[in-house]
Amino acid sequence: MKILVCISNVPDTTTKIRFTDDDTRFDTASVQWIINPWDELALTRALELKEGSGGSIEKVTVVNVGPKESEPTIRKALAIGADDAVRIDAEPLDAHVVAGELAGHIRNNPYDIVLCGIDSSDYNGSLVGGMLAELLDLPSVSSVSKLNIENDEITINREIDGGSEILSTETPFVAIVQKGIALEPRIPSMRGIMMARKKPLNVVEAAGAEPLTEFVRFELPPPKAACKMVDEENIRELVALLHNEAKVL
Repeated sequence: MKILVCISNVPDTTTKIRFTDDDTRFDTASVQWIINPWDELALTRALELKEGSGGSIEKVTVVNVGPKESEPTIRKALAIGADDAVRIDAEPLDAHVVAGELAGHIRNNPYDIVLCGIDSSDYNGSLVGGMLAELLDLPSVSSVSKLNIENDEITINREIDGGSEILSTETPFVAIVQKGIALEPRIPSMRGIMMARKKPLNVVEAAGAEPLTEFVRFELPPPKAACKMVDEENIRELVALLHNEAKVL
């Protein structure tokens, strides 16, 4: 059995976001890039499954759609424990490009389980996993919070309104995972970092997926208003502020 984990190269969540060219391009200068947090949790769970499989899971591979600049992030995934990596040499212009390029690779290199994070911390589109499953004509399960394999039987927990579902499925399938799939992301050890330098990172040509959307302009959210202090005895003013300004009443 082989597992593929799709990873995105995203800015660190503490990065100060700036735009250039009249707010039409993201300014990548001085940005610290990381593995998308949901994808990092997916990778952690894939490694846990491999370690507990008794050898039935042969390999955990990570794949990224992106330019050469994303390779340090891919190397971090190898340092965490992935066996090998693939970089599809294409600019991730939108979710359709990413899903299309991933689908082109997977058709030629089948995997039993494909894991995608439910979201990416940069665009928050929640689109790639569902698109990928549709393009591959594979069953998919979204909002996966638990994934277990016992005696070759796969069980999946997914969150729904008011509770959770427990499902079983057969391979191949796409799992779109969220927080809870692993308790904490793994941190690369020094040994893992050294070993990552020797692990294969294969660069493949793009399949030529076309974008379906275009980013016309970016806009930062308005700055937060100054904090207003209300005397604890002045309930009337507090209610008025909540009603007229905060508009929560």
